[in-house]
Amino acid sequence: MADDDFVFYNGRKLRKGFTTGTTATAASVAALTALLDQKEQAAVSVQAANGQKVKFTIEKCDFDQQKAAVAIKKDGGDDQDATDGMLIYSTVNLRDDNQIKLDGGKGIGRVTQEGLPNKPGMPAINPTPRKMITQSARQVLGPNRGADIVISAPEGERVAKLTYNPKLGIVGGISILGTSGIVTPMSEDSWKASISIEMNIHKKRGDDGIILTPGDAGEAFAKEKLGLPAEKIVQMSNFVGYVLKEAQRIGFKRVLIVGDLGKLIKVSGGIFSTHSKDADARAEIMVANLALLGAPTEMLQRVYKCLTTISMLKIVEEEGYQQVLQVIVDKIKERCEKYIAHRTPQVELDAVIYSNTSGVLAATLPIDQIKGRWQ
Repeated sequence: MADDDFVFYNGRKLRKGFTTGTTATAASVAALTALLDQKEQAAVSVQAANGQKVKFTIEKCDFDQQKAAVAIKKDGGDDQDATDGMLIYSTVNLRDDNQIKLDGGKGIGRVTQEGLPNKPGMPAINPTPRKMITQSARQVLGPNRGADIVISAPEGERVAKLTYNPKLGIVGGISILGTSGIVTPMSEDSWKASISIEMNIHKKRGDDGIILTPGDAGEAFAKEKLGLPAEKIVQMSNFVGYVLKEAQRIGFKRVLIVGDLGKLIKVSGGIFSTHSKDADARAEIMVANLALLGAPTEMLQRVYKCLTTISMLKIVEEEGYQQVLQVIVDKIKERCEKYIAHRTPQVELDAVIYSNTSGVLAATLPIDQIKGRWQ
Protein backbone atom coordinates (compact mmCIF):
# COMPACT_ATOMS: atom_id res chain seq x y z
CA MET A 1 0.00 0.00 0.00
CA ALA A 2 1.11 3.56 -0.71
CA ASP A 3 1.64 6.12 2.05
CA ASP A 4 -1.47 8.03 0.96
CA ASP A 5 -3.53 4.96 1.90
CA PHE A 6 -2.86 5.78 5.56
CA VAL A 7 -3.37 8.64 7.96
CA PHE A 8 -1.65 9.33 11.27
CA TYR A 9 -3.87 10.07 14.26
CA ASN A 10 -2.60 10.55 17.82
CA GLY A 11 0.64 8.78 16.90
CA ARG A 12 -1.07 5.78 15.29
CA LYS A 13 -0.90 4.78 11.63
CA LEU A 14 -4.43 4.09 10.44
CA ARG A 15 -5.55 2.63 7.12
CA LYS A 16 -8.01 4.63 5.04
CA GLY A 17 -11.16 3.00 3.72
CA PHE A 18 -13.90 3.62 1.19
CA THR A 19 -17.33 5.22 1.54
CA THR A 20 -20.62 3.49 0.85
CA GLY A 21 -20.80 5.75 -2.21
CA THR A 22 -17.56 4.44 -3.70
CA THR A 23 -18.56 0.87 -2.83
CA ALA A 24 -21.95 1.29 -4.54
CA THR A 25 -20.25 2.83 -7.58
CA ALA A 26 -17.88 -0.13 -7.88
CA ALA A 27 -20.73 -2.63 -7.51
CA SER A 28 -22.70 -0.83 -10.23
CA VAL A 29 -19.77 -0.78 -12.67
CA ALA A 30 -19.11 -4.48 -12.05
CA ALA A 31 -22.78 -5.40 -12.46
CA LEU A 32 -23.11 -3.50 -15.73
CA THR A 33 -19.89 -5.05 -17.04
CA ALA A 34 -21.09 -8.55 -16.12
CA LEU A 35 -24.41 -7.90 -17.85
CA LEU A 36 -22.94 -6.46 -21.04
CA ASP A 37 -20.05 -8.91 -21.35
CA GLN A 38 -21.96 -11.88 -19.91
CA LYS A 39 -18.89 -12.73 -17.86
CA GLU A 40 -18.48 -13.18 -14.12
CA GLN A 41 -16.46 -10.41 -12.51
CA ALA A 42 -13.87 -11.13 -9.79
CA ALA A 43 -12.61 -7.58 -9.22
CA VAL A 44 -13.38 -4.04 -10.32
CA SER A 45 -11.53 -0.72 -10.36
CA VAL A 46 -13.26 2.66 -10.20
CA GLN A 47 -12.37 6.26 -9.61
CA ALA A 48 -13.41 7.70 -6.25
CA ALA A 49 -14.88 11.20 -6.08
CA ASN A 50 -11.47 12.65 -5.19
CA GLY A 51 -9.95 11.16 -8.35
CA GLN A 52 -8.15 8.28 -6.64
CA LYS A 53 -8.25 4.93 -8.43
CA VAL A 54 -9.45 2.14 -6.13
CA LYS A 55 -9.87 -1.60 -6.61
CA PHE A 56 -12.44 -3.90 -5.01
CA THR A 57 -12.79 -7.66 -4.76
CA ILE A 58 -16.27 -8.84 -5.71
CA GLU A 59 -18.04 -11.04 -3.16
CA LYS A 60 -21.00 -12.12 -5.30
CA CYS A 61 -21.75 -11.84 -9.01
CA ASP A 62 -24.98 -13.19 -10.51
CA PHE A 63 -26.27 -12.41 -14.00
CA ASP A 64 -28.41 -13.56 -16.88
CA GLN A 65 -29.40 -11.96 -20.19
CA GLN A 66 -31.66 -9.35 -18.58
CA LYS A 67 -30.04 -8.33 -15.28
CA ALA A 68 -26.99 -8.62 -13.06
CA ALA A 69 -26.38 -8.25 -9.32
CA VAL A 70 -23.00 -7.66 -7.70
CA ALA A 71 -22.13 -7.43 -4.01
CA ILE A 72 -19.02 -5.77 -2.59
CA LYS A 73 -18.01 -5.68 1.04
CA LYS A 74 -17.82 -2.18 2.51
CA ASP A 75 -14.27 -1.54 3.74
CA GLY A 76 -14.09 1.35 6.20
CA GLY A 77 -10.37 0.88 6.82
CA ASP A 78 -9.43 1.52 10.45
CA ASP A 79 -12.33 3.91 10.97
CA GLN A 80 -14.96 3.13 13.60
CA ASP A 81 -17.70 2.81 11.01
CA ALA A 82 -21.05 1.08 11.58
CA THR A 83 -21.26 0.07 7.91
CA ASP A 84 -17.81 -1.56 7.81
CA GLY A 85 -17.97 -5.14 6.55
CA MET A 86 -21.54 -5.08 5.29
CA LEU A 87 -22.43 -6.07 1.72
CA ILE A 88 -23.49 -3.33 -0.69
CA TYR A 89 -25.38 -4.64 -3.73
CA SER A 90 -26.06 -3.11 -7.11
CA THR A 91 -28.71 -4.74 -9.29
CA VAL A 92 -28.92 -3.51 -12.89
CA ASN A 93 -31.34 -3.95 -15.77
CA LEU A 94 -30.87 -2.56 -19.27
CA ARG A 95 -33.53 -0.13 -20.51
CA ASP A 96 -35.03 0.42 -23.96
CA ASP A 97 -33.88 4.07 -23.93
CA ASN A 98 -30.59 5.74 -22.95
CA GLN A 99 -31.71 6.97 -19.53
CA ILE A 100 -29.96 5.96 -16.30
CA LYS A 101 -32.38 5.62 -13.39
CA LEU A 102 -30.99 5.16 -9.87
CA ASP A 103 -33.00 3.98 -6.87
CA GLY A 104 -32.56 2.44 -3.45
CA GLY A 105 -33.74 -1.03 -2.59
CA LYS A 106 -33.83 -3.13 0.57
CA GLY A 107 -31.78 -1.65 3.41
CA ILE A 108 -31.33 1.78 1.82
CA GLY A 109 -33.10 4.48 3.79
CA ARG A 110 -35.82 6.79 2.53
CA VAL A 111 -35.87 10.50 3.28
CA THR A 112 -38.96 11.65 5.20
CA GLN A 113 -38.13 15.24 6.15
CA GLU A 114 -37.10 18.49 4.50
CA GLY A 115 -33.61 19.81 5.16
CA LEU A 116 -31.58 16.91 3.76
CA PRO A 117 -29.70 16.93 0.43
CA ASN A 118 -32.47 14.73 -1.03
CA LYS A 119 -36.16 15.55 -1.01
CA PRO A 120 -38.69 13.52 1.03
CA GLY A 121 -39.54 10.25 -0.68
CA MET A 122 -36.15 9.91 -2.35
CA PRO A 123 -33.69 7.17 -1.44
CA ALA A 124 -30.88 8.29 0.86
CA ILE A 125 -28.25 8.28 -1.90
CA ASN A 126 -26.46 11.58 -1.47
CA PRO A 127 -25.63 13.91 -4.39
CA THR A 128 -21.93 13.03 -4.77
CA PRO A 129 -22.45 9.22 -4.77
CA ARG A 130 -25.46 9.67 -7.07
CA LYS A 131 -23.25 11.62 -9.50
CA MET A 132 -20.38 9.11 -9.28
CA ILE A 133 -22.67 6.10 -9.83
CA THR A 134 -24.41 7.62 -12.84
CA GLN A 135 -21.21 8.98 -14.39
CA SER A 136 -19.42 5.66 -13.98
CA ALA A 137 -22.42 3.79 -15.35
CA ARG A 138 -22.47 6.08 -18.39
CA GLN A 139 -18.84 5.27 -19.10
CA VAL A 140 -19.67 1.56 -19.19
CA LEU A 141 -22.95 1.92 -21.09
CA GLY A 142 -21.86 4.48 -23.66
CA PRO A 143 -24.17 7.25 -24.90
CA ASN A 144 -26.92 5.14 -26.45
CA ARG A 145 -27.82 2.62 -23.75
CA GLY A 146 -29.59 3.09 -20.44
CA ALA A 147 -30.10 1.11 -17.25
CA ASP A 148 -32.11 0.88 -14.07
CA ILE A 149 -29.72 0.67 -11.12
CA VAL A 150 -30.91 -0.31 -7.65
CA ILE A 151 -28.55 -0.09 -4.68
CA SER A 152 -29.37 -2.30 -1.69
CA ALA A 153 -27.88 -3.47 1.58
CA PRO A 154 -29.48 -6.56 3.19
CA GLU A 155 -28.25 -5.58 6.67
CA GLY A 156 -29.05 -1.92 6.16
CA GLU A 157 -32.12 -1.64 8.36
CA ARG A 158 -30.31 -3.17 11.34
CA VAL A 159 -27.10 -1.20 10.84
CA ALA A 160 -28.98 2.09 10.37
CA LYS A 161 -29.98 1.99 14.04
CA LEU A 162 -26.28 2.50 14.88
CA THR A 163 -26.06 5.61 12.69
CA TYR A 164 -27.48 9.14 12.71
CA ASN A 165 -30.24 8.17 10.27
CA PRO A 166 -33.09 7.78 12.81
CA LYS A 167 -32.43 11.32 14.05
CA LEU A 168 -32.29 12.67 10.51
CA GLY A 169 -35.66 11.24 9.55
CA ILE A 170 -34.17 8.62 7.22
CA VAL A 171 -36.15 5.41 7.67
CA GLY A 172 -35.65 1.83 6.59
CA GLY A 173 -31.91 1.66 6.17
CA ILE A 174 -28.51 3.23 5.73
CA SER A 175 -27.45 6.16 3.55
CA ILE A 176 -25.12 5.99 0.57
CA LEU A 177 -22.67 8.72 1.50
CA GLY A 178 -19.34 10.30 0.69
CA THR A 179 -17.91 13.51 -0.70
CA SER A 180 -14.35 12.39 -1.41
CA GLY A 181 -15.14 8.69 -1.72
CA ILE A 182 -12.41 7.86 0.80
CA VAL A 183 -12.93 7.28 4.52
CA THR A 184 -10.30 9.00 6.65
CA PRO A 185 -10.12 7.22 10.05
CA MET A 186 -11.16 9.33 13.04
CA SER A 187 -12.24 12.16 10.73
CA GLU A 188 -14.69 14.54 12.40
CA ASP A 189 -15.99 16.08 9.19
CA SER A 190 -18.84 13.63 8.58
CA TRP A 191 -19.87 13.82 12.24
CA LYS A 192 -20.05 17.61 12.09
CA ALA A 193 -21.96 17.46 8.81
CA SER A 194 -24.54 15.14 10.38
CA ILE A 195 -25.10 17.58 13.23
CA SER A 196 -25.56 20.43 10.74
CA ILE A 197 -28.07 18.38 8.77
CA GLU A 198 -29.99 17.52 11.94
CA MET A 199 -30.16 21.19 12.96
CA ASN A 200 -31.28 22.13 9.46
CA ILE A 201 -34.18 19.68 9.76
CA HIS A 202 -35.27 21.37 13.00
CA LYS A 203 -35.13 24.77 11.31
CA LYS A 204 -37.05 23.61 8.23
CA ARG A 205 -39.94 22.44 10.38
CA GLY A 206 -40.21 25.89 11.95
CA ASP A 207 -38.14 25.80 15.14
CA ASP A 208 -36.55 29.13 16.06
CA GLY A 209 -34.55 27.65 18.95
CA ILE A 210 -32.39 24.61 19.59
CA ILE A 211 -31.27 22.81 22.78
CA LEU A 212 -27.68 21.60 22.59
CA THR A 213 -26.21 18.85 24.76
CA PRO A 214 -22.75 17.23 24.62
CA GLY A 215 -24.07 13.67 24.37
CA ASP A 216 -26.50 10.98 25.55
CA ALA A 217 -26.12 11.85 29.24
CA GLY A 218 -26.85 15.51 28.66
CA GLU A 219 -29.84 14.71 26.47
CA ALA A 220 -31.22 12.30 29.09
CA PHE A 221 -30.81 14.91 31.85
CA ALA A 222 -32.49 17.60 29.74
CA LYS A 223 -35.47 15.34 29.02
CA GLU A 224 -35.86 13.39 32.25
CA LYS A 225 -34.73 15.84 34.93
CA LEU A 226 -35.62 19.18 33.35
CA GLY A 227 -38.61 18.03 31.33
CA LEU A 228 -37.36 19.73 28.17
CA PRO A 229 -38.87 18.61 24.84
CA ALA A 230 -36.90 15.86 23.13
CA GLU A 231 -37.85 17.14 19.68
CA LYS A 232 -35.82 20.33 20.25
CA ILE A 233 -32.60 18.61 21.40
CA VAL A 234 -29.50 18.07 19.26
CA GLN A 235 -26.27 16.48 20.49
CA MET A 236 -23.27 18.68 19.66
CA SER A 237 -20.60 16.24 20.93
CA ASN A 238 -17.34 18.11 21.61
CA PHE A 239 -17.84 20.53 18.71
CA VAL A 240 -19.22 23.42 20.77
CA GLY A 241 -17.72 26.21 18.68
CA TYR A 242 -18.58 24.62 15.35
CA VAL A 243 -22.16 23.89 16.38
CA LEU A 244 -22.74 27.39 17.80
CA LYS A 245 -21.64 28.97 14.54
CA GLU A 246 -23.73 26.51 12.55
CA ALA A 247 -26.80 27.18 14.70
CA GLN A 248 -26.38 30.88 13.99
CA ARG A 249 -25.75 30.32 10.28
CA ILE A 250 -28.86 28.15 9.97
CA GLY A 251 -30.86 30.94 11.61
CA PHE A 252 -31.73 29.91 15.16
CA LYS A 253 -32.43 32.86 17.42
CA ARG A 254 -32.41 30.95 20.71
CA VAL A 255 -29.91 28.39 22.01
CA LEU A 256 -29.95 26.54 25.33
CA ILE A 257 -26.87 24.54 26.31
CA VAL A 258 -27.37 21.78 28.89
CA GLY A 259 -24.37 19.78 30.01
CA ASP A 260 -22.30 18.21 32.74
CA LEU A 261 -19.98 20.53 34.66
CA GLY A 262 -16.96 18.44 33.67
CA LYS A 263 -17.58 19.15 29.99
CA LEU A 264 -18.94 22.69 30.03
CA ILE A 265 -16.47 24.15 32.54
CA LYS A 266 -14.02 24.13 29.62
CA VAL A 267 -16.33 26.41 27.64
CA SER A 268 -16.35 28.91 30.53
CA GLY A 269 -12.61 29.19 29.96
CA GLY A 270 -12.99 29.80 26.23
CA ILE A 271 -12.35 26.20 25.10
CA PHE A 272 -14.76 25.41 22.26
CA SER A 273 -13.49 21.96 21.31
CA THR A 274 -14.01 20.06 24.52
CA HIS A 275 -12.46 16.67 23.80
CA SER A 276 -9.66 15.83 26.24
CA LYS A 277 -7.26 15.39 23.31
CA ASP A 278 -7.67 19.09 22.52
CA ALA A 279 -7.74 20.65 25.98
CA ASP A 280 -8.22 19.86 29.63
CA ALA A 281 -8.04 22.88 31.89
CA ARG A 282 -10.84 21.94 34.28
CA ALA A 283 -8.76 22.27 37.43
CA GLU A 284 -7.11 25.50 36.27
CA ILE A 285 -10.46 27.09 35.44
CA MET A 286 -12.03 26.04 38.73
CA VAL A 287 -9.03 27.24 40.74
CA ALA A 288 -8.94 30.61 38.95
CA ASN A 289 -12.61 31.28 39.61
CA LEU A 290 -12.38 30.19 43.24
CA ALA A 291 -9.32 32.41 43.73
CA LEU A 292 -11.24 35.41 42.38
CA LEU A 293 -13.88 34.69 45.03
CA GLY A 294 -11.19 34.77 47.74
CA ALA A 295 -10.88 31.04 48.41
CA PRO A 296 -7.88 30.20 50.64
CA THR A 297 -4.68 28.85 49.07
CA GLU A 298 -4.92 25.56 50.92
CA MET A 299 -8.36 24.91 49.38
CA LEU A 300 -7.12 25.90 45.93
CA GLN A 301 -4.26 23.44 46.20
CA ARG A 302 -6.65 20.63 47.12
CA VAL A 303 -8.95 21.47 44.22
CA TYR A 304 -6.05 21.62 41.79
CA LYS A 305 -4.99 18.09 42.72
CA CYS A 306 -8.45 16.67 41.95
CA LEU A 307 -8.70 14.41 38.93
CA THR A 308 -12.43 14.90 38.37
CA THR A 309 -14.91 17.74 38.64
CA ILE A 310 -16.99 15.54 40.96
CA SER A 311 -14.17 15.57 43.52
CA MET A 312 -13.68 19.32 42.97
CA LEU A 313 -17.39 19.82 43.54
CA LYS A 314 -17.24 17.95 46.83
CA ILE A 315 -14.56 20.33 48.16
CA VAL A 316 -16.47 23.36 46.85
CA GLU A 317 -19.62 22.25 48.68
CA GLU A 318 -17.75 21.39 51.89
CA GLU A 319 -16.09 24.81 51.96
CA GLY A 320 -19.25 26.74 51.08
CA TYR A 321 -18.10 28.16 47.75
CA GLN A 322 -21.08 27.01 45.65
CA GLN A 323 -21.35 30.53 44.23
CA VAL A 324 -18.46 29.61 41.93
CA LEU A 325 -20.92 27.46 39.97
CA GLN A 326 -23.07 30.48 39.12
CA VAL A 327 -19.91 32.32 38.07
CA ILE A 328 -18.99 29.42 35.77
CA VAL A 329 -22.39 29.10 34.11
CA ASP A 330 -22.57 32.87 33.56
CA LYS A 331 -19.12 32.73 31.93
CA ILE A 332 -20.31 29.92 29.65
CA LYS A 333 -23.05 32.23 28.41
CA GLU A 334 -20.65 35.16 28.10
CA ARG A 335 -18.00 33.19 26.23
CA CYS A 336 -20.52 31.70 23.82
CA GLU A 337 -22.11 35.07 23.10
CA LYS A 338 -18.69 36.57 22.37
CA TYR A 339 -17.83 33.61 20.15
CA ILE A 340 -20.73 34.36 17.80
CA ALA A 341 -20.88 38.14 18.25
CA HIS A 342 -20.88 40.51 15.27
CA ARG A 343 -22.80 38.03 13.13
CA THR A 344 -26.48 37.70 12.36
CA PRO A 345 -28.93 36.68 13.55
CA GLN A 346 -28.34 37.69 17.15
CA VAL A 347 -28.71 34.60 19.32
CA GLU A 348 -30.32 34.60 22.77
CA LEU A 349 -28.22 32.09 24.71
CA ASP A 350 -28.66 30.37 28.08
CA ALA A 351 -26.94 27.48 29.83
CA VAL A 352 -27.57 24.88 32.53
CA ILE A 353 -24.82 22.88 34.21
CA TYR A 354 -25.43 19.77 36.27
CA SER A 355 -23.66 16.82 37.86
CA ASN A 356 -24.88 13.26 38.18
CA THR A 357 -24.39 13.42 41.93
CA SER A 358 -26.02 16.79 42.69
CA GLY A 359 -28.42 17.44 39.82
CA VAL A 360 -28.73 21.02 38.59
CA LEU A 361 -25.75 23.05 39.79
CA ALA A 362 -26.47 26.43 38.23
CA ALA A 363 -28.27 28.10 35.34
CA THR A 364 -28.19 31.48 33.67
CA LEU A 365 -31.91 31.89 34.43
CA PRO A 366 -34.13 30.33 37.12
CA ILE A 367 -34.84 26.75 36.09
CA ASP A 368 -38.62 27.24 36.07
CA GLN A 369 -38.16 30.17 33.71
CA ILE A 370 -35.98 28.09 31.40
CA LYS A 371 -38.54 25.27 31.40
CA GLY A 372 -41.30 27.73 30.55
CA ARG A 373 -39.38 29.17 27.64
CA TRP A 374 -38.72 25.78 26.06
CA GLN A 375 -42.03 23.97 26.49
